[in-house]
Amino acid sequence: MSKNQNLPAERPYSVSQNFLTSRRLIHRLLQKADLAPTDTVVEIGAGKGHITRALSERCKKVLAYEIDRSLCEKLAGRLGDNVRLFCGDFLRAPLPAEPYKVFANIPFSITTEIVRKLTAADPLPEGMWLVMEKGAAKRFCGLPRPNLTSLKLRPFYDLRIRHTFRREDFHPAPRVDAVLLEFKRKPQPDIQPSQRRAYDDFLTYSFAHGLFGPRALLTKKQIATALRLAGLPGIAPTGEILYVQWLCLFRCWAQFGQRQARK
Repeated sequence: MSKNQNLPAERPYSVSQNFLTSRRLIHRLLQKADLAPTDTVVEIGAGKGHITRALSERCKKVLAYEIDRSLCEKLAGRLGDNVRLFCGDFLRAPLPAEPYKVFANIPFSITTEIVRKLTAADPLPEGMWLVMEKGAAKRFCGLPRPNLTSLKLRPFYDLRIRHTFRREDFHPAPRVDAVLLEFKRKPQPDIQPSQRRAYDDFLTYSFAHGLFGPRALLTKKQIATALRLAGLPGIAPTGEILYVQWLCLFRCWAQFGQRQARK
């Protein structure tokens, strides 16, 4: 019998859910995910248990979260022995201390909060496959161009859309297009975890005040020199800056800019 545990009381909001009920489709999605029989996997929004049961057949342990008490009561005792069901708000729940992956059809209304919680975790999930609204997925991927959100994710994850759904795949059908977004953790991150806050601060400040100008963190000469020494092209006339360019400039600032600021 699955083990159930109550979480702290939910926040006063309503989370709508669009369920995937086709067993065939769910198994097709799981085949696209890097899930092994030895894995611990977190599911956010267990709903009616369709994905939960499929995960329990494939993985060693499933930690499933569901905020709707009535759905929790219906699932109680109906899941595998390797499933632990948490009834309450995932956003208030502690994350596993052990290595884990995430596979979930998340509530679209709190996508940003869920991704923020997972990507700020220690340890980071080894991989994530999240069903979400297509527009949000493109923003996380940095499409059509890099943005603050996507740039903060890139040092740690490679992202790509693995599946595009039809609206009739869900019940009830959502009003927006949905996709399965893969977050594949890099074996070696592009920055050290200890640099993450400085990297985020560098990006946030540069987006707010500009990479060039009187309040910029680097001079035009420093920017041109750093990119040239790294074998990268200069900033395009359009002003678009690639991820590798941002990474190069952050490393330059971390090495020289912060030191100058402390003098």
